[in-house]
Amino acid sequence: MVLKAKRSACALTIGGLDPGGGAGVLADARAFSRAGVLGCAVTATLTVQSTSGLRAARALDHAELEAQAREVLRVQSVRAVKTGALGSAANVRAVARLLGRHPELPVVVDTVLLPTRGSARLLASGAVRALRDQLLPHATLATVNVPEAEALTGMRVTRLAEGEAAARELLKTGVFAVLVKGGHLTGRHATDLLVGPDDTLELLRDRLDLGPTHGTGCTLASLITGRLAREESPARGWDDLVAAVRWAKRVHHDALSEARDVGGDLRVLFL
Repeated sequence: MVLKAKRSACALTIGGLDPGGGAGVLADARAFSRAGVLGCAVTATLTVQSTSGLRAARALDHAELEAQAREVLRVQSVRAVKTGALGSAANVRAVARLLGRHPELPVVVDTVLLPTRGSARLLASGAVRALRDQLLPHATLATVNVPEAEALTGMRVTRLAEGEAAARELLKTGVFAVLVKGGHLTGRHATDLLVGPDDTLELLRDRLDLGPTHGTGCTLASLITGRLAREESPARGWDDLVAAVRWAKRVHHDALSEARDVGGDLRVLFL
């Protein structure tokens, strides 16, 4: 007798391939697994990098990206999508078209522009406007660090109040909520701000004295995405999002406190 397989949810990431495994779609897949869902990955950008930094990056053709994503979305039980390093404006527009055909799915846009270390860009400078104006309107959540918030809004962010102001500016794009990560700010606590249409939530964690660490933003955004994908019905409301972000922050902080040296200059997160 053939045993009936239990049906399981999938989360789909669209981003960059880091051959060193510390960031990009490989880190996303680990985070999805930690959240209890199957990780599916579409490669938008190929990179030459390791835990010593990014040497080069090349965006794949948007038609290849679309073909990869369409096949997975057609067949598998994808319940949430995360985007990362998309490389080019053409890829940003392609992902926006794909998401427009799946408005039922929660979407987390990690606004990756530059690597932790290295001179190559993970999103072309000319694609920043497309990300803001065409991709963010499809997003349930945008995760931004301070430099990304500044690049997307043109606003200076040096303290929490300025971070909230930048987040509210991004809400005008149509994104449901914005998570401004406080790692680049100073203070005893690393405070993230979750800003929605009607609420602002401060998420405090003790600032850890870490060495340079790789893939932290990818992992946090993917933990949130994976948690949203666990819901039987699409999780897009504020309460669902707050629960997912709180859970992801706990797991992420624990992983940060145990970041590992795998060779090279940058530590990586194990989940």
